[in-house]
Amino acid sequence: MLTTLGDIAEKEKQTAALPVADEVIAGEPGPIDPNEPAYLQSLRRELRLRHYAYSTEIAYASWVKQFGIWFGKQGSNAPIEAATENEIKEYLSHLAVVGNVAASTQNQALSALLFLYQQVLGKELEFIDATRAKRNKHLPVVLTRRELNCILSKLAGRNLLIARLLYGSGLRHNECLRLRIKDIGLEQSQLTIRDTKGREDRVTVLPSLVHDDLRAQIEFVRQLHQDDLDAGMGRVSLPYALERKYPDANLEFGWQYLFPASKISRNPQTGAIRRHHLHTSVFASALKRALHHSEIDKTVKPHTLRHSFATHLLQSGTDIRTIQELLGHKDVSTTMIYTHVLNRPGVSVMSPLDG
Repeated sequence: MLTTLGDIAEKEKQTAALPVADEVIAGEPGPIDPNEPAYLQSLRRELRLRHYAYSTEIAYASWVKQFGIWFGKQGSNAPIEAATENEIKEYLSHLAVVGNVAASTQNQALSALLFLYQQVLGKELEFIDATRAKRNKHLPVVLTRRELNCILSKLAGRNLLIARLLYGSGLRHNECLRLRIKDIGLEQSQLTIRDTKGREDRVTVLPSLVHDDLRAQIEFVRQLHQDDLDAGMGRVSLPYALERKYPDANLEFGWQYLFPASKISRNPQTGAIRRHHLHTSVFASALKRALHHSEIDKTVKPHTLRHSFATHLLQSGTDIRTIQELLGHKDVSTTMIYTHVLNRPGVSVMSPLDG
């Protein structure tokens, strides 16, 4: 048994040459490629300095690269850093008119370019009046309580626990998978959600129905973590710069993921050996199978359970501001979409045939 940090460090050196597991660590930024253009390197550094999610870094870098390709085809030999507001406007209009992208996609491209030119390159940009992509109004798919219970009855074990947390606590799929042991407040019946979409921690409800299953899952993780420690492993990735500030905190049980991956993986960029959280495809596949056996003719994704959480709370009389806080929406207008779900024409109106 390995009991000291020195023993663990020595074992990690011995396993550094391990082949990369199938479940490669996702979401961990590696070293910045020195062969990338300087503006892209600066973009990545600034995003990391401000603690943006790695998924945002990937998206922003992709949009900047695409803009660079488009800009290079406009007949100018000027570097991308010299692009004008009018050229940014033309590109965004091109996305809407020629690319026929969704409004959310165009907005993400705009955000990426604004961040590059304003926050990285220090250029002041005025209002960019591009042709706007058409915003399609899609109401979220919501399950009835009968449909929900039918789907839950087709799930078991870990997948059932995940489904109950998505619906019972209103979590996003990735928020659920990123839960750490220290985030579980059984005594308070609450969950602390960190590293959220809005990059602000929040607290939400924890249904008493899942307490026993959570205790069992925590004990499973405790044993798995001890096995990893005995093998000279036991580290997980930590958010932001905590790993540099507290180099051994990633060995602590409280930082372990509630839903760990089945294999220890090595980040191909950093070489760090870690047990990451469960991959998103695992529960998504289980939910798809449960839906098939439930014979429910709706398009149901993991996020549908979060939509159902909000809608059912609204139906039971919970005020919209409380739901906003539980969901972690910055703007209440985002939460208001669930009022439209309840007020759809034809839902609360009695047909004259029944009159």
